[in-house]
Amino acid sequence: MRGYFDCFREEISTNGTTLAYKYSMALAGLLFVFYVLMHMYGNLKILWGAEAFNGYAHHLRILGEPILPYEGFLWLFRLLLLAALFVHVGLALPLWSRANKARSTRYVVKRTVRATFASKMMRWGGVALLAFIVFHLLQFTILKFNVGSGQFPDTVVDPTTHETIANPYPLVVSSFQVWWVVLIYALAMFALAMHLRHGVWSAGQTLGLTGTPAKARAWNLAGIAIAAIVSIGFIVPPLAILFGLVGK
Repeated sequence: MRGYFDCFREEISTNGTTLAYKYSMALAGLLFVFYVLMHMYGNLKILWGAEAFNGYAHHLRILGEPILPYEGFLWLFRLLLLAALFVHVGLALPLWSRANKARSTRYVVKRTVRATFASKMMRWGGVALLAFIVFHLLQFTILKFNVGSGQFPDTVVDPTTHETIANPYPLVVSSFQVWWVVLIYALAMFALAMHLRHGVWSAGQTLGLTGTPAKARAWNLAGIAIAAIVSIGFIVPPLAILFGLVGK
């Protein structure tokens, strides 16, 4: 009996903190949903060729000028995403630890719903996505290393405005002409789809937006739709490049 009350007191004392963690994770996660949708849209520009893709990359860098300096908006948004990433990952770890502790406790385990395949994918898929994000940033933003063939200038002259702009197009095309790079991205998009599918639903549930059967169905469908749109939208450009439909 004493063990039961010890577990009960511990559960009450941590419940408020756990709820605050979940709210913060949900809000950070919704910011990432917005970001991946916009990023996916930008990536699809590559299907229209170098001018469209480089022009999109250039306009991201001058967004907010002259109030903001060149790349000012881009760096502010990157810092916001970095802060959200620290919140999302930093709070996921103690929540994961608490969930594991609850499942290992004799009395609390009866009140704990068994983890589904989707929830497990949220954890391990999240770890895989974190590793992929590091690889992705190193490849296209920080080091800009090319695993394909050829060397390319970082900038080109815009044929319309005659100004010097960033030139990410050839690096992206050359990299995705390598099959194992496309495979890495395909696996990452599968993990992202599972993460979004369960994450969108969990965010709605945490924020109290799934209180009725109709709302629950709507959030469930939203999770499925966003996961499908984002994952398919992200993998189309690499596959198009790999099979020679883009960048000939």
